[in-house]
Amino acid sequence: MNEATRNEIIRRWRADASIRQIARDLNLARNTVSRVLAAVTAQRNGVADAAPRRPSLLDPFDAAIQELLGRYPNLTATRLLEELRQRGFTGGYTIVRQRLGELRPRAARLPVVRFETAPGVQAQMDYAVYDLDFTAEGRRRVSLFSYVLGYSRRQYLRFVEAQDFTTTLREHVRAFEHLGGVAATCLYDNQKVVVSGYDGDVPLYNPRFLAFATHYGFRPLACKPQRPQTKGKVERPFHYVETNLLNGRTFRTLEHLNEVTVWWLAAVADVRVHRETKQTPLALHQHEQPHLIALPARPYDVAPVVYRTVNAEGFITYRQNAYSVPWRHIGQVLPVRVTETEVIIYGPHVQEIARHPLWPRTATGQRSLQSAHRPAEDARQRQAQLQERYAELGDTAVRFLEGVLRSQRYGKDHAQRVLALLGTYARADVLAALERAVRYGAYTHTAVERILAVQAQPKSLLQTLADEGRQPLPPLLEDPLITPRPTTHYQPLCEEEPGSHEEDPHPPSGDSGPP
Repeated sequence: MNEATRNEIIRRWRADASIRQIARDLNLARNTVSRVLAAVTAQRNGVADAAPRRPSLLDPFDAAIQELLGRYPNLTATRLLEELRQRGFTGGYTIVRQRLGELRPRAARLPVVRFETAPGVQAQMDYAVYDLDFTAEGRRRVSLFSYVLGYSRRQYLRFVEAQDFTTTLREHVRAFEHLGGVAATCLYDNQKVVVSGYDGDVPLYNPRFLAFATHYGFRPLACKPQRPQTKGKVERPFHYVETNLLNGRTFRTLEHLNEVTVWWLAAVADVRVHRETKQTPLALHQHEQPHLIALPARPYDVAPVVYRTVNAEGFITYRQNAYSVPWRHIGQVLPVRVTETEVIIYGPHVQEIARHPLWPRTATGQRSLQSAHRPAEDARQRQAQLQERYAELGDTAVRFLEGVLRSQRYGKDHAQRVLALLGTYARADVLAALERAVRYGAYTHTAVERILAVQAQPKSLLQTLADEGRQPLPPLLEDPLITPRPTTHYQPLCEEEPGSHEEDPHPPSGDSGPP
């Protein structure tokens, strides 16, 4: 204890404040205040030492306590007790808490006004960000996804690399499966994944997220800005995670951290007696689960579909990493479906042509190459593949290929690089450039590039997507064609439910759901 605190204790005692009042005002244990007063009185009276402290079961563990507090300054009494029992301590929680009170003043608690919800009515979701030191990966910034049921306080947690749209939806699905159902409403803290913006005080919900909510039948609710207490049931568990799950433990990797989190949820968080409900979350969840919305027969497909151009080397790029494609698709813009673990590439007719393991977010500049995707090593077979590809482009392209192969030592390489230009320029512009090159006998890829630079404009992103987006996506997603839905289909999402608490935001205006 520092001298400023000791001075304040003596000053208040001289002003006739009681020990109880001093302890409450300074967030100290009453025994701590009493010992300070006894020590100062003994010193003033010329006594060498104050009355010795009675022997305690904790005395043999003083060195261990000091070592733990040195490594983890915010260690709680609960976590300290767990660590000491592993070292043979047989005492109880109270003396551990008192010893911590002597060594470290307790933090003041902010008053929070809570409201309770009926079973299955409400859940709360949020992220927290942590910079953690992994023993095998070093220091990394990770996000903690949290979804907690308002009635039972049973929670789903997972540490993730990002807070993007796909990750948020994927973790929602896992939370629903972990908890065996979906709450009727869910509170959110205005993250862009859920709320696109505001029209005055009215939140405008992301149509893609509304489609996800419709699939599971729940209603998203955006908290009013600057009102974090609205989501107290999800904000408070973050403190519990920090003081129990993360406190006094080390982790090798992000995967190891999530393995420990799964164990911790089942062995600690679910079976503790909650200070508000006076019951365990697991016990209350057994009562709440029948009131949750049942899970659909088929989970929502959260894997995004993006378009990528196959470059001259036969690769598409995703998150700065390259994935090989059969080289005959050079220059084409292809749909790519990205799951949590794989990159799946589809051809122009939405047939799967390549599948690769997904490189982690921490990897950059990596290549995933399958030997079957490379041009044939046999010169005749490679030439036959080029002739087949150029034949798809018409007679002008065939004449250019013949000229390249006839006049250039590395004609096949020139022909391959010309195909890559189809990803940058419109097909008609490339064919016009090939016709001009044939007319003047300019059988090189650099000649074609110069012609295009003079007489054509590169395709914009919207033009690229428009050209390739005409291909039907339903076969890719293995769903029947989705027909437009009437706006009344989304009306339940915009209606107030009886019994909503006073912090509920305004319902969204208009029909923002997708067809």
